[in-house]
Amino acid sequence: MKLKIIKDSNPIMKKKSLPVTLPLSKEDQVLLDEMLEYIKKSQDEEYATKHNIRAGVGLAAVQVGILKRMFVIYYVKGEDETVQYQLVNPKIVEHSSKKCALSQGEGCLSVEEDHPGIVHRNYKIKMVAYDALTKKDIEIIARGYDAIVLQHEYDHLDGILYYNRIDSKQPFEQLANEQLI
Repeated sequence: MKLKIIKDSNPIMKKKSLPVTLPLSKEDQVLLDEMLEYIKKSQDEEYATKHNIRAGVGLAAVQVGILKRMFVIYYVKGEDETVQYQLVNPKIVEHSSKKCALSQGEGCLSVEEDHPGIVHRNYKIKMVAYDALTKKDIEIIARGYDAIVLQHEYDHLDGILYYNRIDSKQPFEQLANEQLI
């Protein structure tokens, strides 16, 4: 696998990604396939240890040095559900006022240093995008953990890192209407 994850110190990580032209070029589809394969393999403990890579559930194109509005997500949820997308030009079109956050805080393949604190996210979002996996325009309604993962990757497209969303003065303060996951 030839993908190289760019670290948060690289200035490209703070840049806004550009819209992707549809229909998808062969090059963009190959990149999305390689990104999805990387995330799947990162979750294989033996493979990850052998290749010294950290496990992840999502990866944005900017994290491999490509400023394009696309990202992949892959994780197993429960015993019989797999969440996987190759999203191109995603847009959050609705969100709840209710908030949520991961109680242990968020992490990122591009961020090696620990940034403790709560990242406040919308509990429910509606996202529209082209899914290169199904070759269709889709609408995703996500809640809780699913919504957090989508928002984390979506932020990358706008040059925002999860720790930019942690309140520096009160990093562990929970909001009144926030559910910890």
